[in-house]
Amino acid sequence: MKKLSAMMVLLMCLSGCVSDEHEAAYTQITQEEVKRIMEEESGYLIIDVRTEEEFQEGHLPGAVNIPNETIGDSRPSILTDTKQKLLIYCRSGNRSRQAAQKLADMGYRNVYEFGGISTWDGEISTE
Repeated sequence: MKKLSAMMVLLMCLSGCVSDEHEAAYTQITQEEVKRIMEEESGYLIIDVRTEEEFQEGHLPGAVNIPNETIGDSRPSILTDTKQKLLIYCRSGNRSRQAAQKLADMGYRNVYEFGGISTWDGEISTE
């Protein structure tokens, strides 16, 4: 009986430790994977997390601008579906990684980060 009680206590402690260490995560993907998603899928949202000025100079077609600096503790109003596939990029990849983690921490479950527009060889829009 003592062994059973000790084992139950140990299992409860271990399960508590595992849940405390769980951190929301995003997925890093390649730009080739993004191009495939853009060609084959629908319902995704491309998010440019650069400044508004950088966004106006050129961005991926269909992208929306949510500057990384504006992503705080509350969910951006434009992102209403926490299950929607979000494709995040910036200039070089630093801000997009930060933004992707913040969004994952807020409960968004399909967050994909793919680096920066500086290495994008696809179409760029200024509209």
